[in-house]
Amino acid sequence: MKTAPAATAELTITSKNYSSWSLRGWLLARFSGLPFDEKVLPPDDPSTRAEILLLASSIRVPSLVHAGTHVWDTLAIAEYLNEVCPDAQLLPADRAARAHCRAISGEMHSGFSALRSSLPMNLRNHFPKFKVWSRAQADIDRICDIWRECLSTYGGPYLFGPHRTVADAMYAPVCTRFATYDVPLDKVCAAYRDLMLGQPEMKEWLRDAKAEPIDIDELDVEF
Repeated sequence: MKTAPAATAELTITSKNYSSWSLRGWLLARFSGLPFDEKVLPPDDPSTRAEILLLASSIRVPSLVHAGTHVWDTLAIAEYLNEVCPDAQLLPADRAARAHCRAISGEMHSGFSALRSSLPMNLRNHFPKFKVWSRAQADIDRICDIWRECLSTYGGPYLFGPHRTVADAMYAPVCTRFATYDVPLDKVCAAYRDLMLGQPEMKEWLRDAKAEPIDIDELDVEF
């Protein structure tokens, strides 16, 4: 029987139910194929809670330690993993496509604040017919435009073709938000949402999220 390779890295994350940034970093590490151990910070720790509630001045998780290198910030982790695991093709080989992938990943990294604040990630809840704030709807419309453009340009099934890239990891938490808040989508975007939610890594994360014992009341209210 072939044994799994020993972990060579440690990835620090927090709540699997609430932390979209933890999910992004974790997916990047899993997509890269780099073996790693998880270090989970308790979501009820005050500093961790502030990050999840978007009240912290900077985001400290996820963070990756590998081969004596410590790297944090999700996009920095993505670039590092692309360097150390090039066969995973986390960034497209074509220069123009690679630039496009970086651009839309950066847009997710720094934008869509209305979506983040009004539709926080919460994998254990479901809000049917949720009324979306108009500014959040503008964010949703922009994300759907990005998805349709990428899927049309690169042929799918993922945003940049047949391989999962940094962009798919960056937009995966949005797929969970669209499901949690019952956001109506066209057929193209709904199919991409379902594809990502059906990934084995996403199913594993969802199982763990549902088993978490910690609730954050501010994110569990009935809107």
